[in-house]
Amino acid sequence: MWLLMAVLSAVFAGVTSILAKCGIKKTDSDVATALRTVVVLAFSWMMVAVTGSYTPLGQLETRSLVFLVLSGLATGASWICYFKALSIGNVNQVVPVDKSSTVLTVLLAIVLFRETANLAVKLVGTALLAVGIYLMVEKKPAQEKKAARGWLVYAVGSAVFAALTSILAKLGVRDVASNLATAIRTGVVLVMAWAIVLMKGKGPQIKSLDGRELGFIALSGLATGASWLCYYYAVQHGVLSVVVPIDKLSVVVTVAFSYFVFRERLSRKALAGLGLMVAGTLLMAVFA
Repeated sequence: MWLLMAVLSAVFAGVTSILAKCGIKKTDSDVATALRTVVVLAFSWMMVAVTGSYTPLGQLETRSLVFLVLSGLATGASWICYFKALSIGNVNQVVPVDKSSTVLTVLLAIVLFRETANLAVKLVGTALLAVGIYLMVEKKPAQEKKAARGWLVYAVGSAVFAALTSILAKLGVRDVASNLATAIRTGVVLVMAWAIVLMKGKGPQIKSLDGRELGFIALSGLATGASWLCYYYAVQHGVLSVVVPIDKLSVVVTVAFSYFVFRERLSRKALAGLGLMVAGTLLMAVFA
C-alpha cells in the first residue's frame, strides 16, 4: 500500500506544478502560496475528520510536535522558493532542480535512519538521479539569463528545504497518524505564508486577483493536499530512501503536461537526463 501511495503522491505533485504555473502568471507568488495553503489546510483537516484520526495536540509527544512544526517551517520555505522560481523560470527548468532534493534526502536517510539495505543500489540510483538533473538544467542564451536571473537560486533553495522537510517529517510522524501530521504541518505553513504576505505589504493584491488564476490556485491546493496525504502515509509506513525517489517521478507528469499546456519542449540532452532520472528512481523502487 505504501508503494501505491508514493506513486499517487507523484501523480498529484506533477499536476500541482502545472496548475500552480497557470495560477501565477499575473498573481504574486507569495500571495498564491498563501492562498493555496488555505485550500490545503481545509482539505487536510477534512481528511482528519473523515478518517477519525484526530488526537488532541496536548496528548501528542512534545518531540513529535516539535519535528512536525519544524517540518512545516521547512515546507513553507520550500514552497516560497519553489513558486518564486516558477514565476520567473520555465517549468522544465525549475522542476528538475527542485527534484534534486531527492539526492540529499536519500543520503541523509542512509546516514540518519541507517537505511543501508541494498546500499549499492541506492547509491547508483542516486548517482543516476544527480546526472539526470544536471542534464535537464538547460543553459540559456545570455539575454534570457538576464531576463530570468534568480530562478536557479530559488529552485536550489526549494530543493534544500524540501529535503529537510522529508527528514523532519519522518522524525515527526513515527507516533502520529499521517493525516493529522499533514494537517498540523499545513497549519504551520499557513501562518508562515500569510506572515510573509503581510510583512511584504502584499495583502491589498488579494482584492484584485484574476478569477481564472484564483481557480487554478485552488485546484493546485487540492492537488497538493492529495499529494501530501499520500506522501506522508508512504513516509510513515514505508522506506524513506525509496518513497522519496518515487515521489519525485512527478517530474515525468510535469514534463508531459508542460509540453501540452505550455509548449515547453525538451532538448535531446534534457530528454536523456529525464531518462536517467526515471531509471535511477525505478532502480531504487524495484531493487532497494
